[in-house]
Amino acid sequence: MTEPIETRAIFTKEDLIHTFKNCGLTEGQHIFVHTSLSKLGFVVGGPETLIRSLLEVVGEEGTLMMPSQTWKNLDPSTGVHWEAPMEWWPIIRENWPAYDKEITPAIGMGVVAEMFRKWPGAKRSDHPARSIAALGKHAEYLTKNHDLCNIFGKNSPLDKLYHLNGYVLLIGVGYDKNTSLHLAETIATFPGKKFVHESSAIMEEGTRKWVTYETQAVDDGDFVRLGDEYDKEMNIKIHRVGNAEVRFLEQRPLVDWAAAWMERNRV
Repeated sequence: MTEPIETRAIFTKEDLIHTFKNCGLTEGQHIFVHTSLSKLGFVVGGPETLIRSLLEVVGEEGTLMMPSQTWKNLDPSTGVHWEAPMEWWPIIRENWPAYDKEITPAIGMGVVAEMFRKWPGAKRSDHPARSIAALGKHAEYLTKNHDLCNIFGKNSPLDKLYHLNGYVLLIGVGYDKNTSLHLAETIATFPGKKFVHESSAIMEEGTRKWVTYETQAVDDGDFVRLGDEYDKEMNIKIHRVGNAEVRFLEQRPLVDWAAAWMERNRV
């Protein structure tokens, strides 16, 4: 019986450092990273090795940021607890654990982001459903004062990265995972823009509270189409790293372009 042919690439930390530098990463940059580790291939040491390689590239003057969202901490009526029957919803509202940025696990962000938010020295923002984690020179600045009602807009972590002239690194994921496009949604003016009420469990002065807040509704349904057009118009280089497509993007030009695109294409 013949052994199956191995189709994965294998990477050491040194391999990844060399590869990321070839993609344009360099010391002192501030980068929002979205990654699917399995798409790369076999990374020796897994998520730890990937994080260490990125930290080594940006150095002490740089900053890494990753999503650490906890969107299960939203009202069941929004559909986040699709597996729970409606008669359980009041119990969930009364008992879902309050967000604790030291403990509450990220949901669906991948093994790299989950390890990153627990990394020594990492900071995490206070939003109970849409937090981000950061490590490095501007980690404190990026994560502080993440307003309940202003998840992705002015003075949010995304907006702060924008004003730092930051970058977006997509490793094995597409524009549908590009959180920075939500910042463009807050900037753009289009007829269908609306605001919704969301609810989450938080701790306030040592007491669990179920709070309701108003925030802009977001929609990633056109992000892939938008990204395809951005790649073509801006001649974005798509790197092939192992089994993954990798894009390294300047965040500010991307957000500005995306906001204008939304104003032309959204109804």
